[in-house]
Amino acid sequence: MTAGTLLHASKLPLTIWFWAAYLMATHSNGISALQLQKQLGIGWCWSAWLLAHKLRSAMLDPERNPLTGLVEVDEASLPSRIRNDPPASRRGRSHDGKMFIIRALELGDGNTPGRLRLAELSSYGAVEIEQILEIATDFDATIKTDGWPGYASLPYDQHEVHVVGDTPAHLIFPWIHQIYSYLKGWAYGVYHGLKSKHLQAYLDEFVLRFNRRRTRHAAFRLLFSLAINAEPKTCNMLIKLKPSV
Repeated sequence: MTAGTLLHASKLPLTIWFWAAYLMATHSNGISALQLQKQLGIGWCWSAWLLAHKLRSAMLDPERNPLTGLVEVDEASLPSRIRNDPPASRRGRSHDGKMFIIRALELGDGNTPGRLRLAELSSYGAVEIEQILEIATDFDATIKTDGWPGYASLPYDQHEVHVVGDTPAHLIFPWIHQIYSYLKGWAYGVYHGLKSKHLQAYLDEFVLRFNRRRTRHAAFRLLFSLAINAEPKTCNMLIKLKPSV
């Protein structure tokens, strides 16, 4: 039944997988490996982390539809967690102690937030930003940005530029900045900060729950369906170091 899926060769009972998927998909604030271990009675915290990270690796739906309509896009950074505490990073676009991300938010009727996309960036360069937005947004979408030069190569007919100037960015893009505050609070409140090696997996987890925040049981069904259809992943595949750029 589980051969060839994400659950392949797992020594944990199927009920544990069900409960872990349910908790990770429906818990309002997310759940750490230590909490999973305690709630599910798993003997070793490492086993709980591996279980959670396997599920996390399947949270990106390969058949997801691109964002449509008006899409707010903005770049940002998160402090990188080290063995002790995150370093005191510099303001602006300094690389010191920071992990770069790009945020794209679909705005629905009444300028309300719709679906979200989050992706890790190696830099704020135009080529990488264009490649990500080409996949994340529909060809007919209108992309609204703050005029950062990294967006200059986007097609003109898709790109609505709002130059922030002296105006605080949160007044130009209120929803996307509010969601960013949620993301930072979640990263520190649940996981005490994120490491760059696993950043994208945690971003995918945040997106899955945010996009299905009004239908959490649907989020559970989707996550378990994705896990059943995902290819097996070994421990080494999940913990391997990112290749140097």
